[in-house]
Amino acid sequence: MEHKKTAGHLAALLTIVIWGTTFISTKILLVDFPPVEILFFRFVMGFLVLLMAYPKQLKTADHKQELTFAAAGLWGICFYYLLENIALTFTLASNVGVIISVAPFFTAILSHLFMKSEEKLRAQFFVGFVVAMVGIILISFNGSKLELNPMGDLLAVAAALVWACYSILTRKIGSFGYPVLLSTRRTFFYGILFMIPALFFFDFRLDLSRFANMTYLFNILYLGLGASALCFVTWNFAVKKLGAVKTSVYIYMVPVITVVTSVLILHEQLTVLAGIGTVLTLIGLFLSEYKPERKGAKNGFTE
Repeated sequence: MEHKKTAGHLAALLTIVIWGTTFISTKILLVDFPPVEILFFRFVMGFLVLLMAYPKQLKTADHKQELTFAAAGLWGICFYYLLENIALTFTLASNVGVIISVAPFFTAILSHLFMKSEEKLRAQFFVGFVVAMVGIILISFNGSKLELNPMGDLLAVAAALVWACYSILTRKIGSFGYPVLLSTRRTFFYGILFMIPALFFFDFRLDLSRFANMTYLFNILYLGLGASALCFVTWNFAVKKLGAVKTSVYIYMVPVITVVTSVLILHEQLTVLAGIGTVLTLIGLFLSEYKPERKGAKNGFTE
């Protein structure tokens, strides 16, 4: 049992290290690709890779299970990534990376509301939430001008809430007992299906000649093969082994990875306010999760 949990932690860690840098790849592609095109290309690529890796068909037990897969595709693939990618067109990659890290708050709240096994949320959880939100407000200020431009940041907060919904659905899907590759592929299928209407709304262009640019090609492969095909499998595996809340705690690492890589690769400036906001957000996240050791009690939330 212990080795299964270790495998779950390693899978979650690998996923977050890769996901922490996807904001950079997306930001680079946004120069020549609208958000919906990046989304469509990466998940079609991910779906095809998963199909080749495990070509067996998934037969669900009933319509309720199928609806759960459809909901996961709608929230975790279509809505979340549309919100995230559009947010990146309005604000810095480092901002989005930090703000997305509030997803564990929303996951814990939803788990408490909809999963009977979860324990009561402590006062410390809400203190941490307030501290993190203050940090996010500081991050939203645009440098020394103190000019608040909340559109991208609000979209990132909405994306974090949507990801929490996806995490709960993933936990439910994990209880079905299907192979992770098949479950992930079915979720991708519905996500792609739901994003098709958005292709027409956002003026989608199937112009593959743009990938003659090796920078674009490398980044779309990184998103499609690594961040989508590989990472969704490893993330869903981690959720299945550790639970939705414990796995979501790894999202706390995203802002650190994203901020550092944004400064090094995109040469984004880390202003004093943004730096203070990042530290406050991380402190708030830590406060919300931290629990002193008690005999006979588990650390974190009960799964």
